[in-house]
Amino acid sequence: MKKICLGTFIFGLMASTSALAASAYVKDIKVSGLERVEKETVLSYVDIKPGQNVSDEKLNEALKQLYATGMFEDVAINVNGGTMVINVSENPIISQVLFDGNDKVDDDMLSSEISLSPHSTYSRAKVQDDVRRILEVYKRSGRYAAVVNPEIIRRDQNRVDLIFNIDEGPLATIDKINFIGNTHFSSNELQEAIMSKESRWYRIFSSAENYDAEKTNYDKELLRRFYLKKGYADFRVVSAVAELSPDKKSFTITFVVDEGKRYTIRDVKVVSDIPDVKAEDLMRFVEVETGDRYNSDDIDDTVSALTDELGKKGFAFVDVEPVITKDTATGDADVAFRIKEGARFFIDRINIRGNSRTQDKVIRRELRIEEGDAFNASKIKDSRRNVENLDYFEKVDINTNAKDGNRADLDIDVKEKSTGYFNVGIGYSTVNGALVRTGITENNFQGLGQRLGFDIGVSERSQDFDLSFTEPYFLDRRLRAGVDLFHSRQDYQDESSYDSQVTGGRLRAGWNYTDDFSQQLRYTLKQDEITDVGDYASQYIKDEKGKYSNSSIGTTFVYDKRDSALYTREGYFLSAGTDVAGLGGDEKYVKFDGKAYWYHTLADYYTIKLFANAGSIQGYGGEDVRLTNRYFLGGYTMRGFEVGGIGARDKYTDDALGGNWMVYTGAEFGFPIGLDELGISAHVFTDVGMVGKPDNFNENDINYDDTPRVAVGFGFQWLSPMGQIDIDFGFPIVKEDYDETEVFRLNFGSRL
Repeated sequence: MKKICLGTFIFGLMASTSALAASAYVKDIKVSGLERVEKETVLSYVDIKPGQNVSDEKLNEALKQLYATGMFEDVAINVNGGTMVINVSENPIISQVLFDGNDKVDDDMLSSEISLSPHSTYSRAKVQDDVRRILEVYKRSGRYAAVVNPEIIRRDQNRVDLIFNIDEGPLATIDKINFIGNTHFSSNELQEAIMSKESRWYRIFSSAENYDAEKTNYDKELLRRFYLKKGYADFRVVSAVAELSPDKKSFTITFVVDEGKRYTIRDVKVVSDIPDVKAEDLMRFVEVETGDRYNSDDIDDTVSALTDELGKKGFAFVDVEPVITKDTATGDADVAFRIKEGARFFIDRINIRGNSRTQDKVIRRELRIEEGDAFNASKIKDSRRNVENLDYFEKVDINTNAKDGNRADLDIDVKEKSTGYFNVGIGYSTVNGALVRTGITENNFQGLGQRLGFDIGVSERSQDFDLSFTEPYFLDRRLRAGVDLFHSRQDYQDESSYDSQVTGGRLRAGWNYTDDFSQQLRYTLKQDEITDVGDYASQYIKDEKGKYSNSSIGTTFVYDKRDSALYTREGYFLSAGTDVAGLGGDEKYVKFDGKAYWYHTLADYYTIKLFANAGSIQGYGGEDVRLTNRYFLGGYTMRGFEVGGIGARDKYTDDALGGNWMVYTGAEFGFPIGLDELGISAHVFTDVGMVGKPDNFNENDINYDDTPRVAVGFGFQWLSPMGQIDIDFGFPIVKEDYDETEVFRLNFGSRL
């Protein structure tokens, strides 16, 4: 008799076969070694009956069948003298299944994934299968270096305890993201467009640097959208390959892209297949114009606008299909919006799944379709875009589930991501010297879509903190409401021989008239204090020493048509605002401010920026405008001059006194210098600025001239891990003798 072990099945088959005759007559069958399994159960698997002649192949097949049941640890078959003896050793019963070392994945999750459980039959094959399942769980959570070692502890009555000893290993982060084939946009710009990020020390509270296969697939879609908005209608991602490092701790992701041709709109029209819909009446809702760069967002916005207008006219079941005809030779594209009959059914239920933290209402208020509405593919597409733009989810899928009759459910599946950010920076500025800044922001506070932020900075010349809270849907309407608390202290000894301290708060509300046009209202209550006035300071500054309260209300209109707020290449930005102080408090003034910026890019990398800023402030009710509310030019708001370097100055103390109006304009030309991967670019500029005279000043005591000052120069911009850093070299070419100038400036923080 040959005994065959489960772990050496092939060897067992060979050994058993060699011990058996080529053919044998079976007169009787005996089974030994059974404890829980019935003899009839064993015989039902071997398919051999007494009175048969059996071959080697038949006996081997019986052996396979018994092993395949998973009930036996060892099996042996022997035929001798007409008696076939089946000798088995049963697999033990599992008393309990335990997990050890799993801190990041809880027991319930692992138990739900494996097949073995208490009271089930133990087998080595099932254990190895469950080890693979556990490793898959850890891979899905980003831990590719996890190790699982199963262990059994034998108990009496052929029972065992099964223990999975787990070494979870570190999260597999993204060490490097490569782009191949991108000739029109830098790798740094493409990284900003996708969700995955390279591992950096300052992303300790973000999951963006953790590798996730689903996230990489979504990145392909984000790249496609990025290029489609820029005019590259033929763009495609050729491949996206993630390579795991030998130590299984990090990944290198390589995207191979084919940018294709960049298209310009040549012709636009609306075509109707519905007799009662007149195409010419709908052209005014088309947001695509001849001569524009192809932009998928403009196409989508037009589809939405046409769908909405047709819905208002009573055409609930229509589809608006954009038909793009491209001429690859010339780079021209014709766009036709075809209106045709759509599917005739209604949305029954909208099911939202996967949002364990984000409340349902936060998602539902972004939907452009509701339960009971007619099915509308355009509105569903817009709904998905709106939910994705919340930036709370790694993935958003919307699927239609047809039901009986003319109804269907809308299933929205989301995968949440981290919405909290922590930042810390250490650096140096020519304005404030050595500086440290840190802050924390939560963009989905308590799962309600609210934004809570705290920021604090300390430098040699300034200290400030800001606490802010924003509710994006105040009173369940598309109304942004928020509150800010702030405190700052700034050393102006070098410019004007005093220190300034401001403490206060602000209430604000904002809303959008369109995607590009918005308005904000604000009420500010603060206390300004001028302290530490030097003994040799200007008498005008000494007269303002002390505390003053300021109560003001203001509004700002913004029209923003930039293609990107961070990497602006095309478009323009306009804003106009006014503030009125005097609703209580010590100060009374009316203030107007305006900004205009225009951007255009040549050959994809060379960007022209034209800008103009202007402001005016006037006191009323017999009150003059105080020092802390006046305009000062210089520094990054007029390169080539020191902070407050332009404008009225005390003849005797040289203190800057500011002015009641200002104009600051200029042009800048940005270009690459081969360091795009590091986020470094260069620019040349011309700045022009002038500052008006403050009220009620004796002209015999001040130096003042409101003629324009002009400076030219060059500089570099670095989008660093700590934020934007600007290095500028400015050279005044039109100035007054008393102006304070500087050549070099290092500035932290973004500017428009």
